[in-house]
Amino acid sequence: MHQLHAPNASRNQDTGRLSFMASSMRNHSTEPAGGSRSPEAPVTPRTATDTFTSVPTTFRTSRTPRAPRTAEAPPPLPRSRGRGRSAAVAALLASCLLATAHPALADDGPGKGKPKEPKPPAAMSTVGGTQLGKPGTQVRLKAGAPPLPKGLTARSWMVSDAESGEVLAAHNAHWRLPPASTLKMLFADTLLPKFRKDQTHKVELSDLAGMGAGSSLVGVKEKYTYSVHDLWLGVFLRSGNDAVHVLSAMNGGKPQTVRDMQAHADELNARDTHVVSPDGYDEKGQVSSAYDLTLFARSGLRKADFREYASTARAKFPGEVKKDKKTKKAKREHFEIQNTNRLLTGDTDLDPYEGIAGVKNGSTTQAGATFTGVAERGDRVLLVTVMNPAKNEHNEVYRETAKLFDWGFKAADAVEPVGTLVAPGPDGVADAEANEKGGAAGGGKNGHQQANAAVPAGGDGAGGGGWTAAGIAGGSLALLAAAAYAVHRRWPLPDMVRRRSRP
Repeated sequence: MHQLHAPNASRNQDTGRLSFMASSMRNHSTEPAGGSRSPEAPVTPRTATDTFTSVPTTFRTSRTPRAPRTAEAPPPLPRSRGRGRSAAVAALLASCLLATAHPALADDGPGKGKPKEPKPPAAMSTVGGTQLGKPGTQVRLKAGAPPLPKGLTARSWMVSDAESGEVLAAHNAHWRLPPASTLKMLFADTLLPKFRKDQTHKVELSDLAGMGAGSSLVGVKEKYTYSVHDLWLGVFLRSGNDAVHVLSAMNGGKPQTVRDMQAHADELNARDTHVVSPDGYDEKGQVSSAYDLTLFARSGLRKADFREYASTARAKFPGEVKKDKKTKKAKREHFEIQNTNRLLTGDTDLDPYEGIAGVKNGSTTQAGATFTGVAERGDRVLLVTVMNPAKNEHNEVYRETAKLFDWGFKAADAVEPVGTLVAPGPDGVADAEANEKGGAAGGGKNGHQQANAAVPAGGDGAGGGGWTAAGIAGGSLALLAAAAYAVHRRWPLPDMVRRRSRP
């Protein structure tokens, strides 16, 4: 398997314990690398939805009501000389057609326009545990454990502890669904180590070609120069497909970037994921799962830069160059951008979630709303992924995520894990299977210790760990030369995160 590495691997990939650096959750405005920071302005909640809002709707269309079928057969046709036999045959055929007509469905009646919700496959991937391959909700409650929250409508979701790798509960964890912009987590985890933050790039028109209609944009313009730091802010905060395409162009183009992302997904054992476009835009065959998205988040959170960008609430982004009216000198203007993760910034009908520190949200016509988040309370850090809530309410994906976070923090010590987050590399799945047979998935003491030693990255469960891999010059694909997994009982977030609580 291959993984991307930079000449200085420690720049984006932590080699020590899993921890958020104190600067990673600053609610700050950011100038280009080397510049000064602008004074902080109050966060103004937005009411706009996330990405691709103008894509024509092709999902959840209403059925045309079927005309009510009568039980009565048409009266027999009169017999006439020379036509009696043919008339009788016609009447018989008409009667048969009515008798074999498609039966009316419950949703087909007048005023009923809801399409039937698709069902998950009867058998799905068992990566991380056989129970995770079963459709429906998977949870093992001990005596006194709080029940799962009511009102969950997502097609798929998963709750994990970010240190032990155990999956606390899941619902269709391996259902392969369109991921929307949550796929940008894989994009960032793949490309972040390849470029220095202060590296600059002058945008060409060709860099911005091929973006889908209605794509979310941060405001990148051709013939202007941006730092890599600027572009990553555009990716994480505004889910900017323009920034994604520019970084992809710097990486050798979209096809090369897609190949790199797929190779990294394969290395992480994210077997539900098929990459077609680096920005997560709806494309035929582009799918992922709650399990895989959690793996991407957990792998990305091993990198300090990833944590910093994912947890930034707002920043300054470079705009156009204009002449100052007084000095007549040309000056690059900047405008504020705000993170579209509403559990981080809040909204008019939603408060920021206590302890939230990222990670990524998304929304497309086919994917619906998707979200993966990480949060800490006390000495516990959880990862939650939610995909496509059926309830069509504003900010519903965040509300269901918050419910699962609340449940997870209360229930973490009162459930038996239903699976685990596998380690990257060819041995990851085999080790997880061995742990499951040894009792890891059942929560036994020895099995729990084995799971801690073997699980490094994301998922809905109490999982954690990380790895150090040898890099090669040039930041190109490299063999995973070595892997060392370390699990720690603390994954501290910055003080500011702990102070961010609901009013």
